[in-house]
Amino acid sequence: MAKCHSARLFPPCTTARLFFEGLKAYKHADGQVSVFRPDKNAIRFNKSAERLCMPELPEEIFVQSIAAVVDIDREWIPSKAHHALYIRPVMFATDPFLGVQPSATYKYIVMTGPVGPYFSKILRVKVETNFTRAAEGGMGYAKAAGNYGGAMLASRQAAKEGFDQMIWTDAKEHKYVEEMGAANVMFVLDGTLITPSTRDTILDGVTRDTVLALAREWGMPVEERRVSVAEILEGAKNGKLTDAFGAGTAATIAPVGSISHDGEEYFLIDPKEREFSQKVLKTLDAIRYGEVADTHGWNYLV
Repeated sequence: MAKCHSARLFPPCTTARLFFEGLKAYKHADGQVSVFRPDKNAIRFNKSAERLCMPELPEEIFVQSIAAVVDIDREWIPSKAHHALYIRPVMFATDPFLGVQPSATYKYIVMTGPVGPYFSKILRVKVETNFTRAAEGGMGYAKAAGNYGGAMLASRQAAKEGFDQMIWTDAKEHKYVEEMGAANVMFVLDGTLITPSTRDTILDGVTRDTVLALAREWGMPVEERRVSVAEILEGAKNGKLTDAFGAGTAATIAPVGSISHDGEEYFLIDPKEREFSQKVLKTLDAIRYGEVADTHGWNYLV
């Protein structure tokens, strides 16, 4: 096995293996600080670790590490509306060798930075039918750096065409919706909230889970299932698709204004007129910023 003698000057030479998480801390009007649902991120962190043959962290240690860094950086947390402290836990291999095998050593770090809204406009999205984000049996459900690296060329080409995001489709036939580039994707079709069911090609989003929980509480019909591109386009044509948005920690609730497929663009109603996504965004903000009682126990106070 070839050794890397310049380990002090360059990153570790073991086969690139890195994954991460993403969550946010919010400042309340009374000065308290909370992290939103870090327990869910802890669970997903360990799913990624297992998939990449990397060590898992006890959930309480993961949460405590987040809380410790947020406590140190609490003065960085913006007080402005729709702003927060973004938190990026990362684990990567550190053995200094060339080879295709699990490392024996790893580094876990937590980075933070103040952020505003991820998207500042209504999204124009394209259904991707050429490139593939993840295949069955792969690691699409893990927050692995490779998943994002593999999406960059397609994202750049879509941006050149004037699109803000893509809707990824299945690798076999490109007939089924999977997720957007920076978020899970959700639709209100004929009065029902529908979203692709999680599988090994789809990230199990914390915001996605939160939106589904709220919808069920409100008595809204919810379906987690395979969602075909054809039914979404048909809904856009006949007016039954009344809402479409991305749901994610960074994106929060990001309204989709139009969906393009094979050169044809389908426009949806003005996001300001959409009852569900407007309600869920206001409710999420009220909970995260401590404006209403947290009856779910989602806010972890630091």
